[in-house]
Amino acid sequence: MTDTSPQTQSSPPATAEQFQETVPLTAEHLLINRRHEPTGGWRRLVWQLSGGRIIPGESATEVERRTLMAQAQAPVASGHHRIAVMSLKGGVGKTTTTVALGNTLASLRGDRVIAIDANPDRGTLGIKVKSETAATIRTLLAEAPHIVRYADARAFTSQSPARLEVLASDTDPAVSEAFNAEDYRTVAGLIERYYSICITDCGTGLLHGAMGATLELADQIVLVSLVAVDGASSAAATLDWLTAHGYADLVKNAIVVLNAVEAKSDVDVELLERHFNSRCRAVIRVPYDPHLKEGAEVDLVRLQSTTRGAYLRLAAAAGQSFGVRPDRSH
Repeated sequence: MTDTSPQTQSSPPATAEQFQETVPLTAEHLLINRRHEPTGGWRRLVWQLSGGRIIPGESATEVERRTLMAQAQAPVASGHHRIAVMSLKGGVGKTTTTVALGNTLASLRGDRVIAIDANPDRGTLGIKVKSETAATIRTLLAEAPHIVRYADARAFTSQSPARLEVLASDTDPAVSEAFNAEDYRTVAGLIERYYSICITDCGTGLLHGAMGATLELADQIVLVSLVAVDGASSAAATLDWLTAHGYADLVKNAIVVLNAVEAKSDVDVELLERHFNSRCRAVIRVPYDPHLKEGAEVDLVRLQSTTRGAYLRLAAAAGQSFGVRPDRSH
């Protein structure tokens, strides 16, 4: 007897192409209804009042913040990344920028971030964090042959609450003047073994002993300027000098920080931004902040929210170069 009942047709076996995913198989995509806890405003209030059951959609500000954090947390492809913070003119907030950038990166990342003072005169990097040691970059150099593990290097640094380590310079200008290009290369070689990111607080000027080695080894530079005619002219002259002396690639990838920007200014800040944006990769405005005006330790918690946001944008801009594998042939 012939079976005339309808037959269920089987589907042909799926091919590999049909199983190709268009999104990564991460918790972010696989977990249903997973949303980030609101960080503030009315969204957080609703979340708290509902006992965490209602999570309003993220605001554009929250989305931007998460994006910036992700950029600052980018893995260092080469294993070690060097940032040189510089200015031709003193008193523009170069050292403060070094520490604030370092604190921001260290607070967001799981790897080690260090800032070192390469100022040939009396550097002030050491006073920007609470001192844990009297050791300096000079004493580290003297003990270089005996530094064979991270704990050995850590004995020469002080650490901020954000986990940034700082290697200070000598307070005696007569001693620190001896810090030259070869010394910097030795320190940089040691730092490279134990830290993922090194931020160098350069001395003012472009011709002092350690500056040549600093620029040769740098993966990117951060150029700091005040919003003033003389400061902007000095910053532009620095870019001109770098371009003329073989560092055009560093200039194109540079980040310019317009520091201590006040709400009202007689200087055309927009014009400054356009000028430096045409020459460099990014321009970041850091607003005037009373805490930074103190000139003491830099505490991210004490900064105004707009200032913390500016340093997050700076850290994110720097992080966009972390994935590049630089040519270390030099």
